[in-house]
Amino acid sequence: MRRLLAALATAVVLSACTAPVDLPSDDRAPSPSSTSTPSETATPDPGPRPEVGECHALSMRQAVAVVGRTAPVACRRPHTAQTYFVGRLDLTTTSGFTRRVDSRAAQRQMSRACTARLPRHLGRTPRELRLSMVRAVWFSPSPARAEAGADWFRCDIVAVASPGTLLRLPRRTKGWDGPAMCATAAPGTRGFRRVTCGAKHAWRAVATVDIPGRRLPARDAVAARMDPVCRDVAAAATNDPLDFSWSQESPTREQWDAGQRYGICWVPD
Repeated sequence: MRRLLAALATAVVLSACTAPVDLPSDDRAPSPSSTSTPSETATPDPGPRPEVGECHALSMRQAVAVVGRTAPVACRRPHTAQTYFVGRLDLTTTSGFTRRVDSRAAQRQMSRACTARLPRHLGRTPRELRLSMVRAVWFSPSPARAEAGADWFRCDIVAVASPGTLLRLPRRTKGWDGPAMCATAAPGTRGFRRVTCGAKHAWRAVATVDIPGRRLPARDAVAARMDPVCRDVAAAATNDPLDFSWSQESPTREQWDAGQRYGICWVPD
């Protein structure tokens, strides 16, 4: 029996010009009695509010931008994101001050709401989604739009095809199974790259193990907790109980701080 222990490899200005002013053909000085009319101040535009069911053709860079709103596209056209929830941002503090739309508190509010609602949208449990390449991403209005009165936030579903690339989505994502998580090599090795199981791959994610505590435990402690679970899952997935392999993938510090409090069990596929 061979055991592979591995740690997860890490891993979502406009310029203005002024036109010259034409001088009057009459070069006489203006009369002292002449007056000027003040220009009207334009009303700030909060912009359009997103709607549930909108589709978007996002790149990976746009999907992790967080602030801003992209124009929707028809869902019959190729798209990589679909809006499944639109909420209202609470930017008022208990002291009566107004938070910035890009503040940590606003980001936490969006993250919790969007993450909690994705399993409902897909009809799956949060644990099942851990082994999927489906993710929730969220967006808020720009600071300028927020100051003009925009108070929405938008939750979109995306699916990662491979590092840096999003998968094309179906026209409807409600109740969608989504692609499972596989990899091109064992976690922790140089060739490791997450891909959908529909792509060429060598390993498959088969289970997750919760890691308790507020701080990320030492790697040996995480491995000891994950070992029996991963071993049993790998044994159940093989026809030879005396010859099977598995790999344990513990969260990185960055992933732990972002809220991933579990490790992943992998088996060759």
